Amino acid sequence: MKRKPHRFDPQQLEALRLRWEEQWPAALEAWSRFTRLSPPRLCVTPDEERREGLAGSFAMIRLADQAVVVSLAEVMASDVSDLGVEILAHEIGHHVLAPANLTDHGRMLSRMRWGLPTLEHQAPMVANLYTDLLINDRLQRSAGLRMDEVYRRIRKQQEGSADGAVWKLYMRIYEILWRLERGSLAGTVDDRSDGDAWLGARLIRVYSRDWLQGSGRFAALLLPHLLEDKKSQELLAKFFDTKGAAVGGEITGLTEMEPGEKEGAIHPALDPELNGESMGADADTEVAGDVLPTMVPANQQARGQARQPFEYGEILRAAGVPISDHDAAVRYYREQALPHLIPFPTRELPRSSDPLPEGLEPWALGDPMDALDWMQSVLISPKVIPGVTTVQRIWGESEGVEPRKEPLDLDIYVDSSGSMANPQMLISYPALAGAIICLSALRTGARVQATLWSWKQQYTTTPGFVRDEVSILRVLTGYFGGGTAFPIHQLRDTFGPRPPDARPAHILIISDDGVDTLFQQDEKGNSGWDVSAMALEKARGGGTMVLNLAQNWEQHAGTYASFAAIKRARDEQGWNVHRVATWEDLVAFARAFSRQHYGRGQQVTRSVKPRTFTSGTAGHGAPRPPIQL
Repeated sequence: MKRKPHRFDPQQLEALRLRWEEQWPAALEAWSRFTRLSPPRLCVTPDEERREGLAGSFAMIRLADQAVVVSLAEVMASDVSDLGVEILAHEIGHHVLAPANLTDHGRMLSRMRWGLPTLEHQAPMVANLYTDLLINDRLQRSAGLRMDEVYRRIRKQQEGSADGAVWKLYMRIYEILWRLERGSLAGTVDDRSDGDAWLGARLIRVYSRDWLQGSGRFAALLLPHLLEDKKSQELLAKFFDTKGAAVGGEITGLTEMEPGEKEGAIHPALDPELNGESMGADADTEVAGDVLPTMVPANQQARGQARQPFEYGEILRAAGVPISDHDAAVRYYREQALPHLIPFPTRELPRSSDPLPEGLEPWALGDPMDALDWMQSVLISPKVIPGVTTVQRIWGESEGVEPRKEPLDLDIYVDSSGSMANPQMLISYPALAGAIICLSALRTGARVQATLWSWKQQYTTTPGFVRDEVSILRVLTGYFGGGTAFPIHQLRDTFGPRPPDARPAHILIISDDGVDTLFQQDEKGNSGWDVSAMALEKARGGGTMVLNLAQNWEQHAGTYASFAAIKRARDEQGWNVHRVATWEDLVAFARAFSRQHYGRGQQVTRSVKPRTFTSGTAGHGAPRPPIQL
């Protein structure tokens, strides 16, 4: 939302900045004398506001760096210059109480979205109202600050906007919480809004110490008022200080729904903790103090249903993270893959060479301290003079008794034709399986070349064998959705010029029966069978096809050409063909494959030689023509 810049005397603004800086310790002590945050960024000029990313509201917070940012021009325009402790303490409350951290901020938004059907985009603003209520109620009652005065001043400045249904409900909740005269903040409120305000006030008190549980209920309470209100948006934006709370941070733990997340988004009138049924109390009893709900603790860990990638991206954007669908998918599949990865290697690999002492040389000032040989230096002279009598040991290497071992590189090809789900919208098990295997390989020091393919010229790949997990995941989470034709030239160009002393690599293909297009001719007239055989022979690490096939596919090899080609590749060329009945089975395969090839005791290669064609033949005794590179 654009706003007109306010013009005030720079000297007035500077004096206000100094005064608020002096009030910062008092604002911290409103929560605890042990509260520690970096000093607030008090912006005097529009340029300072732009640099901090402040727009629309007169204050904001960032959870990533625990920053508090305030526009002093907006403060003066809102006539709250003398309420510095109140406003600063409120911003501190977002760091101390709610949402307090990036993870809980994301969890709150995900719960509120369930309570706002058709208005999910309003969840960030509703979350801001909810956390403001929690913070302001604590400061007004426990710290003795004049939070009600802040809203009285704002109401005078915004007479027209203060007539909106959401704003009136919001202010009426404060009146009930603080036992203020009816209408002193909200003005005239109808009976329906008044009843909802009583429920809202009770919700704030009952869930004050477990506020995440109450977040979905608060969203459900506001939903009908949001649907009707067209006036409150501008005024609410002035208080939207958590809009960019997640900028610069990375939120984790949101790829799966929490138990009770969806079920908790009920209207407070249906909640036994709020309507009086659980305690035998009347629902209209005035809110007097904090009441602890009798419910399952929120910190109990349980794995819920996986969230779809597009929902995950929407939650990140709602939290203030400027992120594309593709980048959100990279984060999503990385987080989903983490529980399935092999552990980091914890033992040292056998040495390929042994250290050999070769004598002594002077140790001079500036040389590493751990290189100084104190024993030999004392033997040379009892009086040690650094740089004069000090020596260091020289080490050489002798050939070790253990052979040198290297990680097994991975060349992975993931099908992205029209039969596959778009990884950026819906969960794609080929992409998830690829992420599990690739990240496991990277943990052992292996290099990965990832190729996503649909058609011969519709593919994307990493720049060779790399160790950049973001580059690999961006390939795996892309999408084409076209026809099916394996990029034979990519396999040919990868292994055709590969030198004999290159690292062994394993070729892995994730697809369905469309993998038979691997055995067609490439654009240079090479037979796919010959390219496949050459690649297996030069890779020296074996090859696996994990395919979504019918249970009795081998029995129909005589009828279907694709099944026949897959069977021939297995029997004649030595491809390891692994069938999965459903795409979900790829996760179990990925775990087993990672442990077999990269797990403890398997993360280094031995002499792995796949069964390939006899040199110079094409599988049936016919001479194999040279591959045209």
